[in-house]
Amino acid sequence: MSGPLDDRESFAAFLLRLRGKGIVSKELVAAFESTPRSNFLPGQWQSLAWSERTAPIECGEAIEGADLQASVIAALELNSGHRVLEVGTGSGFTAAVMGRLAGRVITLDRYKTLAEQARQRFEQLGLTNVVARQADGSNGLPGEGPFDRIVAWTAFDGLPRPFVDQLSSGGTMIAPIGPAEGEQVLAKLTKVGSRFERIDVAMARLQPIAKGVAAVL
Repeated sequence: MSGPLDDRESFAAFLLRLRGKGIVSKELVAAFESTPRSNFLPGQWQSLAWSERTAPIECGEAIEGADLQASVIAALELNSGHRVLEVGTGSGFTAAVMGRLAGRVITLDRYKTLAEQARQRFEQLGLTNVVARQADGSNGLPGEGPFDRIVAWTAFDGLPRPFVDQLSSGGTMIAPIGPAEGEQVLAKLTKVGSRFERIDVAMARLQPIAKGVAAVL
């Protein structure tokens, strides 16, 4: 297990990598710094907290590397007036970081275990504007929008059209688009009228979107 010094050193290395990618927002860096990522990882993986590597978490799921998470959150360009919907809570880390930058975050996961663990972590950090729910997020949260920002950590095989109606005008969604097997493109989709304008942000390799909620876990 890593000690505080190792953690500080790996966080410093993480910041250097972000700077190399042109991610220098003071607010974003402060949000990451005040959200101890090792608390969101199982014990044996805590030394990877600030690495680029994916790490396993409960329910057979995984947490993306810190760099990918930072690139996506930076691309969302969050501010304190934004309502955010996240599909795929996982450990809750990205929702916690976004909660420090946005007005309100609702995060959905199909696994009850993950939603409950995330809820406990948000409470420990005093994040009252972040809500975790067990829900089927494959079509977002119809009836609860509009959201200014939507982010999905699960891949779609084509443009996620059901989400257009849940975005406010000029709102942004970031989602991986591509085949279930292999790499997907992380697309930044901005709502213009009733359609999306698309800019590709990065490459990713994420699980395909699953419908329904998990019956057991």
